[in-house]
Amino acid sequence: MENLNRRRVLSLGAALGLVSVTAPAKAWAWPSADSVAGSGTGADPAYVWDDATDPLMASLLDKGLVPSVNKAMASWVNNGDPLPAGLPADLTAHLRQVNRLPSWADSAKLARAADFNRRRDIYLFMLYGLGSGIMSTVIPREARSVYWSAGGADMQDRAAKTFTFGYDLSQLKAFEPTGQFVVTANKTRLVHAAVRHLLPQSPHWAGGADQDIPISAADILVTFHSLGTYVRRRLLDWKVPFPAADQEAFLHSWQVALHLLGVPDAYIPQTWAAADAQSAQVLTPILAPTTEGKELAEELLGLTAQIDLGVTRGFLNEFVRYVLSDEIGDWLGLRRDYAAAALVRTAWPAYILFREGLSPLMPGTFYMVDQFVRALAMLFLNKGSSAATTPITIPTGNRPAG
Repeated sequence: MENLNRRRVLSLGAALGLVSVTAPAKAWAWPSADSVAGSGTGADPAYVWDDATDPLMASLLDKGLVPSVNKAMASWVNNGDPLPAGLPADLTAHLRQVNRLPSWADSAKLARAADFNRRRDIYLFMLYGLGSGIMSTVIPREARSVYWSAGGADMQDRAAKTFTFGYDLSQLKAFEPTGQFVVTANKTRLVHAAVRHLLPQSPHWAGGADQDIPISAADILVTFHSLGTYVRRRLLDWKVPFPAADQEAFLHSWQVALHLLGVPDAYIPQTWAAADAQSAQVLTPILAPTTEGKELAEELLGLTAQIDLGVTRGFLNEFVRYVLSDEIGDWLGLRRDYAAAALVRTAWPAYILFREGLSPLMPGTFYMVDQFVRALAMLFLNKGSSAATTPITIPTGNRPAG
């Protein structure tokens, strides 16, 4: 059975385009010398949460202060905005400490990453939306946490908020005063802390959970690998021009993002080789179907189908299979459409070749694919009604029982 599981992990890792895939690790073994900190205790991040934020948010929730906090933070959008007036003093003091870039942030790399994101936004939208977004539904802890939290009851709103995180990270001035990502990351960190306090109170989540507290540092790292590490590998697989300097800048933007989310620097990979090795340990071996994940995937693909543009649900199913694997498609029960499969496997590579100037011939499906990608992006920006921002609010409860 152990050899069978190892072969499954290797096969799935190869299908996802991930490298250096190993069998499931028995314990945390990733070397902290490969982190941006360069050293660490070696403690398993599965048992590391956010000591700076969690007690504060638990106190605000227990005192019933979160609704007033959300109201005060509504106008706090741009990185250069002053901290909102009317916040509890302890929250203001906390934000003064964390609402800043780490000392090791490199402004030149962040600027290059922003330019890379602008040049590759089409591919990023598709990979973040239909690749990483659906992959999240076969990450058991993430799927269960999302489903049983308050956001799981409104997946279009939840998807919009998740998409906003990636969208703000991808903006040209994401980390500058006129950008929004530092604020978005701080709000997301507060949301994570609230969920850590709330979800253990849900008998539905607790009944199927394999952890006492959700969203550990390890869980956030898993999410990073399902996004940044996965996207880099797919772009390389598709032979999209991706110079080493762009790759380094792209990683740096994610390193800063992880720091802003409260992940200790000793767990943040220093290089892509280190990230690949960490991903092989924490992501690929844990992918598996769950009842909650199947429902979330169906909801997400149902939302995407709203944009239509002549694209059938079969096209969506087959694109997910194309970017993730048939094994994951089977786990999620995505019905096969072999005509759509043939279209995806010919139209998408031709689309990339033409967009990159590697083919002089515009494929006949170019406009259909191009419009679909742009419509997909808009769908998740505040339910398609805004291309600017989607408000991020701290929850005060879990998914209602029903």
